[in-house]
Parts: sequence; structure tokens; C-alpha cells
Amino acid sequence: MSFARVLDNLSLNKSAAVLRFEQLIAPISSAHFEAMAQEAHSLTLQNFGRTMRLFAPLYLSNECINNCRYCGFSRDNPILRVTLTVDEVMAEAQHLARAGFRQVLLVAGEHPKFVSRDYLAQCVRALADDFSSIAIEVGPMETGDYIDIVNAGADGLVVYHETYDRRVYVDLHTSGPKRDFNSRLQCLERGYAAGFRRLGLGVLFGLTDWRHDAIALAAHTEYLLKHCWQAQITVSLPRLRPAAGGFQPQFSMSDRDLAQLVCAFRIAFPQVGIVLSTREPAALRDALMSLGVTMMSAGSHTEPGGYTRQGVDHLHQTIRGRIVAPEFQDEANQVASSQFDISDERSPDEIATVLRERGIEPVWKDWDQALAAV
Repeated sequence: MSFARVLDNLSLNKSAAVLRFEQLIAPISSAHFEAMAQEAHSLTLQNFGRTMRLFAPLYLSNECINNCRYCGFSRDNPILRVTLTVDEVMAEAQHLARAGFRQVLLVAGEHPKFVSRDYLAQCVRALADDFSSIAIEVGPMETGDYIDIVNAGADGLVVYHETYDRRVYVDLHTSGPKRDFNSRLQCLERGYAAGFRRLGLGVLFGLTDWRHDAIALAAHTEYLLKHCWQAQITVSLPRLRPAAGGFQPQFSMSDRDLAQLVCAFRIAFPQVGIVLSTREPAALRDALMSLGVTMMSAGSHTEPGGYTRQGVDHLHQTIRGRIVAPEFQDEANQVASSQFDISDERSPDEIATVLRERGIEPVWKDWDQALAAV
């Protein structure tokens, strides 16, 4: 049985764990919230200690064949695009390595012509000696394609389902293969079959009622814990940020809602990692550090070549998917367009300093891949 069937029957058949989670995210008083925060903090210490894994996203390409109304990379957006060469990817990665990172997430839009299985495997092989953990966040692939990328040295697969509401999903994804709801929903299971030992899932809050998507996300988490039990599971809880296209969310999620959601996931799933990105403002990220978050990005860029300005000599512009010559107004514009705006712009060193001030040890390096063969 796939999770698609579980999801379609979720309203009538919630497990005890999901029912408890639903209670944890219901509106609560300030006193109840404080009790939740203390419990979440205690469980985080018990299961993860005073540590925080730090990672950086490395964007390979912003080419995309999908039209997704909320995404800056959407096919019809008139943006500057580029796909980095493997050498350019290595230059970006070397910058991250000098900053201390040994865990990297390779991100790209979905465009098989530019971001193929072989290209991804080449990128992973090029970085495998310098990074103890390499994850990918790219368009859905089949198990056989994932196997080649795992064999190249990748250990993690991240797939956001964006929203679990089928009706809203179809409305937001107007064209392209991403419209296939079930295919995307089954990505992590295909990745697990291929050998990924880390599976990351999440939704994009702001596309529909946040509690509706959170409950489905909890059910998906529980499903993966049962059926992909040899993998480590992480959950990401990003909120929608401004991006090219100017999409305006119809649903809001307050800072307090997000904090309660972090606590709810930690209490309901004590051993699941919780990821917090630089989408969120610095003050909120600092406040959430001890409530349940176990993994944070730092010093992020969400455009290809963003760290070292790689790829500027082969930028091109697209208008409704058609490539046209770019017209630069000034030198500063010669950079690929980003997927979304960053909120926390602090450097990795600044993030590490804040963590240490709060008694949390920043962890830059995951355990070595060589240990997996012992």
C-alpha cells in the first residue's frame, strides 16, 4: 500500500499518533504552549543532545519545465537562468567547504535536458571526497535513476510535496510533470528503494490551511517511519517567501503557529529531525533553536552561482519558456535569478556563534560515508 491510499482515507482513518498530533496543533492557551515548549526542549536534549547540524544548499540550475504559481523558477517567469557546469559546481562547493560545511544539499529545478541523472551523478562524484553528506532536492526520478546517484556518493533525498490538498495542488501546478500528484508523493519511497539513507519531506505553508497540511505531513512522516525504517527521516517546515511571479499566499501562518508546530512534531515524533531554513527571520530562528529544530541552513543563496558568481558568462533569459538574449542594465544584474528571497542573511560563522552562546554545539560534518561499509 502506498501513502497515496493512506492520504485519501486520512479524514476517516487517522492513527492514534496522528490524532495526538492533531490535538497538539489545535489552538491553545499561552500556559499550555509554554508546557509544550518545555516538553519539546526536553525531548530534543534526550534524543539529539545540545547539537545542531549545519548545512548549505548549493543550487545547480534554475531551469524548469513546470509552471508552479508560487515558485520563482516557474517556466513562464521571465528570469535569468543558468545551469552550472561541473567545474562551476566544484567552485561553489569549495567556497562552502572553506566556510566549514561538510554537509551540502544540491538543488535544481526540474528540466531533464539540463539536470539529468548523469549530470547529477557527475556533480555528486565531484564533491564526494570533500563532503561527508550530500543530499539532492531535484525533480522526481525513477528508482533506477536514483540508484546511479546513490552509487555516485549521495546519501540523502529531499522532496517537498508543497501541499497535500489534491484540489489546491492541481490549481497551483498548471503545467508540466509536477502536476502528477501521486508520482511526486511516491518519490521518497522510490528513493528509499534506491538506497538513500536520509529522507527529507515537507510542505510549503501558505498554500492552504496550515493545520490541514500539517496533519497530512504528520501522517506521511509516520508512514515513512514504518515503511522506510532503515532511513533517517527529517521534516522541513518552510513558510512561503516572496519570489519571481509575485504569488500572494491566501493563507497565513504566524510565528507562534510555526513554533507550536515545531513543538508538536518534536513531541509526536521524538527521533525525527526537524529542519529550519533561512526563509525564516533571524530572531525567530534563534528562538526556535532549542524547541525542537535539529538542522539549520546558514549563509544560504537560492540562485545558481550565488556564492561565487559562477555561470555569469553563460546566463540566458527565458520568456514563457523561450530563450532570449539577456539585457543587463548594469554589471550587478549579471547573476541568475533566485528561487525565493532569503530572510536570515547571517553568515555561517555568525549562526555558529549564536548557537554556542545558547549552549548548542554546531555540527558541520556528518559521520563519514566510509563508516557505512564497516
